[in-house]
Amino acid sequence: MKIIGRDREKDVLSRCLLSERPEFVVIYGRRRVGKTFLIKEYFRGQFSFYATGISDEKTSGQLKAFHASLRTYGSEERKAPKDWFEAFSRLRGLLEEDNVYRDPVSRKRVIFLDELPWMDTVRSDFKSALEYFWNSWASSQPDLLLIACGSATSWIIQHMLKERKGLHNRVTKRIQLSPFTLKECEELLENNDIVMTKAQIIECYMIFGGIPYYLNLIDPRLSLAQNVDELIFKPYGDLKDEFTELFYSLFTKPEKHISIIKALSETKNGKTRKELAEIKSIGGGSVLTKNLEELEQCGFIRRYTNYTMPTKSAYFQLVDSFVLFSLKFLDSHKKSSWMEYIQTPSYNAWRGNAFEICCVNHIPEIKAALGIAGVNTMEYAWRSQTSDPGAQIDLLIDRKDGVINMCEMKYTDGVFEMDKTEYEKMMNRLAIFQNETHPKKAIHMTLVSANGIARGKYAFVFQNVISGEQLFMG
Repeated sequence: MKIIGRDREKDVLSRCLLSERPEFVVIYGRRRVGKTFLIKEYFRGQFSFYATGISDEKTSGQLKAFHASLRTYGSEERKAPKDWFEAFSRLRGLLEEDNVYRDPVSRKRVIFLDELPWMDTVRSDFKSALEYFWNSWASSQPDLLLIACGSATSWIIQHMLKERKGLHNRVTKRIQLSPFTLKECEELLENNDIVMTKAQIIECYMIFGGIPYYLNLIDPRLSLAQNVDELIFKPYGDLKDEFTELFYSLFTKPEKHISIIKALSETKNGKTRKELAEIKSIGGGSVLTKNLEELEQCGFIRRYTNYTMPTKSAYFQLVDSFVLFSLKFLDSHKKSSWMEYIQTPSYNAWRGNAFEICCVNHIPEIKAALGIAGVNTMEYAWRSQTSDPGAQIDLLIDRKDGVINMCEMKYTDGVFEMDKTEYEKMMNRLAIFQNETHPKKAIHMTLVSANGIARGKYAFVFQNVISGEQLFMG
């Protein structure tokens, strides 16, 4: 199958294959983002050894599965290994055989351990055995490429990337796999013979969030709305319980993670750590710090700050479209069909918020449309602290070249029409921002509109107008 996008990731894998040293690559990211698919397709399913962990299985079951993989690749041992040290010892023996499979170009022996965190069961010796396998032998094999993959991002970060012992500093390359951009979504849909306009692809992204697995479930015979009903709202839908499964597959105890996500879904621009800590179901301390870091590493939230805030303060904002959609429409159980929601007030409110998330996730494309792709910037939302009534701005692009783009993001069925009311609201927000922050840069009013803007009396206020089609630039 064709690999859509992933050019940077493929380049990392290519360089690891061609390097003259042993390589230990870790690939991680949220569930369904395409980690296993990328590795299997890039190597065309040809490995010197491949094994995968099993969800919710005890140590004995994990060892049996690993033993089955060893047998597949040529081991003649009949009994499963008694522990992980024996399992990795057998793997070493297998890899030292003269007839072991090697990459035809680089001649490297490629090992792929999929869903590796699941192998590390309670009170097992897995981490110690893996560490010993790498340190005592694999790290001295210049023709070896070990790839470890897993959706349990918190485990990978804690035990492979940050822990000050064991596997710390053993990883030579890390790949954090992100959801698709709009351009990549378009390419995948076209590859699957799914016909959509760019406006429909944007709305598709606002629901499914650029997750390849979700997009591959779309039926080309149905409309987008019909697909949403079939996949999410129907009792038999493939994604009916995806929200719950998503967090329970990533985190051992996800209750606080879910509480954080729900709290952030209630406000477009996010909350501070202090505000989150005041919520009883979340709490504070080191646990909150760890949970926020894990959610950020998985791509569910983003952390941002700006020059108007204290140096130690930051906001956390929900930026996962599918999670927002699930909380807005599935958690309430108010309606049983997506068709019933369309054009309702709750639908329109969600659509505005979801398009803003789409824009936040496409800052590079917005910068390219503004002609500032190479300019260093800081992107953040802002809300007033002293004015009454207050004001908030959903996206500011603060540039090193002396300009701040104050972005207004609009998702409408047709072209956006700037009327007197909207104009006055925008001027009020601008005045409050200037009065409270005293910026030393020029403010450029910028519109990001899914369907463009109508020429009218107040359209002149925007120095820059970015269309939905420009968000597909890559």
